[in-house]
Amino acid sequence: MGETRVNSSDAEPDPDAKPGPDTKPDPGAEPDPGAEPAASGAAEVLGQDLHVELAAAGGRRTVLMDALREAVRSGRLAPGTRLPPYRSLAADLGIARNTVAEAYGELVAEGWLTARQGSGTRVAGRAEPLAPRRPGRQPPGPAEPAPPTHNLRQGRPEDASFPRGPWLASARRAVSAAPNEAFGPGDPRGRIELRRALTDYLARARGVRTSPERIVICSGFSHALRLLGGAVLPGPIAVESYGLPFHRALLAAAPVATTPLSLDESGARVEELTALPEVRTALLTPAHQFPTGGPLEPERRTAIVDWARGVGGLLLEDDYDGEFRYDRKPVGAVQGLDPDRVLYLGSASKSLSPAVRLGWMVLPDHLVDDVLAVKGEREGWTGVLDQLILADLITSGGYDRHVRRMRRRYRRRRDQLRTALERHAPHVHATGISAGLHAVLRLPPGTERSAVKAATWQGVALDGLAAFRHPAATMPAPDGLVVGYATPSDHAWTPALDALVRALPPPPEPSGPQAAAAGTLADADTPDAASDTSDASETDADADAQPDAHR
Repeated sequence: MGETRVNSSDAEPDPDAKPGPDTKPDPGAEPDPGAEPAASGAAEVLGQDLHVELAAAGGRRTVLMDALREAVRSGRLAPGTRLPPYRSLAADLGIARNTVAEAYGELVAEGWLTARQGSGTRVAGRAEPLAPRRPGRQPPGPAEPAPPTHNLRQGRPEDASFPRGPWLASARRAVSAAPNEAFGPGDPRGRIELRRALTDYLARARGVRTSPERIVICSGFSHALRLLGGAVLPGPIAVESYGLPFHRALLAAAPVATTPLSLDESGARVEELTALPEVRTALLTPAHQFPTGGPLEPERRTAIVDWARGVGGLLLEDDYDGEFRYDRKPVGAVQGLDPDRVLYLGSASKSLSPAVRLGWMVLPDHLVDDVLAVKGEREGWTGVLDQLILADLITSGGYDRHVRRMRRRYRRRRDQLRTALERHAPHVHATGISAGLHAVLRLPPGTERSAVKAATWQGVALDGLAAFRHPAATMPAPDGLVVGYATPSDHAWTPALDALVRALPPPPEPSGPQAAAAGTLADADTPDAASDTSDASETDADADAQPDAHR
């Protein structure tokens, strides 16, 4: 087979050639302010990087061709991959430019590569890409199960609802306005722009009292627990009898022991803390207890702060779903009662997306240095750009508009869920639905496990209430399903709701006053038809109302 040379004017334009007298400058070309000047007497060589290992023995052209063939054959260079200009590769490998050009030309003739004007030299396509050769390759394991048809798991907002347009607009403004030092090593406290924006927003929307100096940015609630557990808060920590097992596991790994507090229609029974003298810290979800629903009642909000003051302790306030309320006035953060005894925790995972890995800790002044010491001297968890973008989204009003829009959408879904239950399963009651992104469906005693299995048969992914119960909890254990109505897209919501209804157990046979009490978790958070007279479209006055920190 004869040798074929690649003519640079036909196949591979040289991006490094200096313009001649007839060459016009590209009006769209942007100068690179960071480029270093070329060495005297030699043109600067630019191009893509390509890792090629050349054998020591043999002619350079033959060795290069063998290396490129092997890279294509093994799958390391996939079909369509563009190779660097031969001048650039020659400079990287320390061989002659003509040697690389001849190797490219030979491989084009053999069918390994293609060369086309304006497209450069690329790996040729194949009908079936060859699998890489792996000695001792193990047989494939069992196939992963197919995802469920309907995802009604809690804790996840609708993916398609992410505010892409406002986020992009904020990204342009934030990057353009950012000072140069923003692109250096990150401050472990987080960008000052975001901490200032959060100071104003949390004061206005959640009744939080703080300053930028007392806010530390983290990558979410779980990251906050990792920073606080063990070194900052040695434990034991009192937690609610129902909550996320993942959070309890994080504390246990610290290691920090947890002690469960019982729940009733008024929230956590904080009076039980008086019988736990070893406990100095409590972790609660006062705005919307997860997963049972309902806010911590005013008397208990005051009582938990009084307890923290009396024992010199601390309340960790997880503001779970605090921004999504539907049938009640805004409930402010407990932190507003005593910023020195309440550590407020929030994130953007429910309001925006769990993909936005940003959270915040509003710390008592005496804990700021301790948390920063654990976090380290440089920010290693959250990206500066996301912080700048979120700061702009908040200050521009885009964040508020998005939350209000999603509040209306989720309320409609909540109402549709309640209507479907009234029509098809009146014996199943939805509780915890005055706020949040999920509901708890209270089931007849002894039916939770079979209902979860029936939901699986219907292609519905959800959790039973028992999955969130603390292993050491002593309160009664009611049967129920935790249904996330925010997760499906709009077009998937109705089919998911139909499948859910088909999975619910039938009404129990009437047998007199049998043990109908499913526990002390009452339905006080469920608004009745008479009291639910508010319009589905939220008014500006309601959305902007200042929450009462004592509620």
